[in-house]
Amino acid sequence: MAGKFVTVFGGSGFIGRHVVRHLAAQGWRVRIAVRDIEEAGFLRTAGNLGQISAIATTIADDASVAAAVKGADAVINLVGVLYERGKRTFQALHVDGARRIAEAARAAGATHLVHVSALGADANSPSKYARSKAAGEAAVHGAFPGATIFRPSVVFGAEDHFFNMFGCLAQISPVLPYFTDITPHTPGGGGAKFQPVFVGDVAEAIAASVTGETHKGRSYELAGPKVYDMFEVLTIVNRETMRKRAIWGMPYLFAHIKAAFLQFLPTPLLTPDQVKLLKLGSVASGRAPGLEAFGIAATPVELVVPTYLKRFRPVQQTKKIRAGGKLGAH
Repeated sequence: MAGKFVTVFGGSGFIGRHVVRHLAAQGWRVRIAVRDIEEAGFLRTAGNLGQISAIATTIADDASVAAAVKGADAVINLVGVLYERGKRTFQALHVDGARRIAEAARAAGATHLVHVSALGADANSPSKYARSKAAGEAAVHGAFPGATIFRPSVVFGAEDHFFNMFGCLAQISPVLPYFTDITPHTPGGGGAKFQPVFVGDVAEAIAASVTGETHKGRSYELAGPKVYDMFEVLTIVNRETMRKRAIWGMPYLFAHIKAAFLQFLPTPLLTPDQVKLLKLGSVASGRAPGLEAFGIAATPVELVVPTYLKRFRPVQQTKKIRAGGKLGAH
């Protein structure tokens, strides 16, 4: 891979930092395109001296995007948001920004373009987020027909905003709520279903896709080995944080009411559109290949999540565990 050059948009984000490390390990020269280059400073040590650089980029500006992809053999777009704020709308980032990156990659002569979308991307979805993801895929294919599309489910890992959010909630709340249209604690009443996928597996697949011709023009659904409903997710959180919180199923009406207020927080905990997305869940359809196409065995939630949810345990429980380990050593 000596001499090969790749630009990664959103390379300092949760998935991006793992992708950059995989690419660097493979020998790629990596340029990270981000709004603030200081945000990507920590990644310079992920490769050899001079192997990783950062460039300040505004994906709403043609010249800025063109400068970011200049000379790149491959381009990876990881830019996305879960809620809209000001100019950072779904249309601006997921559709217009994606098209601009794809057009610039083609104009720069890049041989590979990878676009990360989301499981559930659908032009007919009730969720504006999911519709914008589908529109983004169409825009990318129109500008760069050989692009590789990845649709991951909920991505988990030490820096995630899924299990960590519930772990934080378990620290402060006596109740862990979830939402369902079916009577809670009855068959099917465990809430929306998810198929969480490990960030390391996602990053490995993305890094592998920019080599050779095999994955050009194809779409992949990235999901973990097991489907969980929300009740099961919260049970895992309860167990790994060593909390005994009540897990309550509530009608989606309560979710809509909460979202009506929470959407106005600086960083919204829940928005009306996210409620629509939540109801749909995030499970692979089986109509597209997955991690197995890259020879990757999906990592189970149970193997990774306990390693980082333990920081949400009560202090006294952590002390007991450490004491037990010392006693066992003797």
